[in-house]
Amino acid sequence: MTRILLQYLLPLILPTLVYLLWVRIAGRARTAEGVNRLASEGPWLWLIVAGVVLMGAVLAVTAWTGGSGPTGTYVAPRWEGGRVVPGHVVPQPGKRADPP
Repeated sequence: MTRILLQYLLPLILPTLVYLLWVRIAGRARTAEGVNRLASEGPWLWLIVAGVVLMGAVLAVTAWTGGSGPTGTYVAPRWEGGRVVPGHVVPQPGKRADPP
């Protein structure tokens, strides 16, 4: 349960909680009209653009550095001798496998 909390929930919830806390603290500074300028005039476009650029960079690095070559036969994970043997790719004979 702790692993699920640390790997999945915390990275999703913590930034949101920090942002909401910041908005609450900064939201006390309102204009004379009572409008929170922070929420209405924030740098939303630049934040979205930065998020899309970072996402693209992560996807590109993952595509260039991960995986294995397209040759070979995939052998699925199986139960053998009381333990799970992980899946792997068996290279085809006579063909050079690309390094992962």
